[in-house]
Amino acid sequence: MIITRTPLRISVGGGGTDLPSYYSRFGGFVISAAINRYVYIALHRTFARRYMVKYSSLELTEDIASIKHPIVREAFRLHDMEPVEMVSMADIPAGTGLGSSGSFNVGLLKAITAWKRDQVSTQELAEEACHIEMDLLAEPVGKQDQYIAAFGGLTCLQIDKGGQVHVSPLRVSDATLNDLEENLLMFFTGYSRSASSVLADQKARTEQDDRSMIDNLNFIMELGLSIKATLEKGHTRGFGELMHEHWLHKQKRSQGISSGQINAWYDLARANGAVGGKLVGAGGGGFLLFYAQDRAALRSAMASAGLEEVRFAFDHEGSKILVHNV
Repeated sequence: MIITRTPLRISVGGGGTDLPSYYSRFGGFVISAAINRYVYIALHRTFARRYMVKYSSLELTEDIASIKHPIVREAFRLHDMEPVEMVSMADIPAGTGLGSSGSFNVGLLKAITAWKRDQVSTQELAEEACHIEMDLLAEPVGKQDQYIAAFGGLTCLQIDKGGQVHVSPLRVSDATLNDLEENLLMFFTGYSRSASSVLADQKARTEQDDRSMIDNLNFIMELGLSIKATLEKGHTRGFGELMHEHWLHKQKRSQGISSGQINAWYDLARANGAVGGKLVGAGGGGFLLFYAQDRAALRSAMASAGLEEVRFAFDHEGSKILVHNV
């Protein structure tokens, strides 16, 4: 049996510039943070000589081509996997803006390469996950989720026009790290959604040279660089203010990013202890993330609005093998 554990993530800055429709023309820059909420993948030998794939559904198939789960099918096909039982579990459901597809993808590939006894680097693991989602499945996604799932930590991803990703840690002090873990609060909106429609709209408009979209993403990338500089100086309240500025500009990118209800919750948070915040992920639902000046007031206001808090810390290990017994 092989069991892997792969972190989910929150986007800290520059999100959206990691799509090829943008970075192939301008380059991209993203800061992402892995958190201690995980996707678990188990591979187990089966004597039935069939593929048994368990996630929110159960599949039993005789061949790889018949597997309906697209990531499992393409990952198994790439590695010519023998019939196995694959089981996935997650701390937080998919469609909530925490990069679950990328984490699932990386965790599955980590398990497969361990099963095959293949030696691959963390960079190769992340890039193969990108290849599956972006090339083989033609999903309108970027490279942030796969890379942060593989590497973990608070990580900067500089993407050149050719798609090469240069990975480096966000160089913050222990005091800043502790401040962020204490004062970044995350609340579930109760909505679960696919990011595909929002990302597909961004991709199409960027490729059509929509000036408002490109200007917006240019600003978001510059803001990501400002967030990097601000956090590395230890100015966490300034980071909260930049989060607010980021959210105001992100909403302009697409009508599907926010809603009247989400905006009402955001305004309530800002009136009750939040310096700034945003929806995590492409938008449309999932989790609201805030940097809090007054944690108690913010928690009270969000609880009164019916939003459940999900507490987290940062994960510094990335995708890892928990059990290796083949």
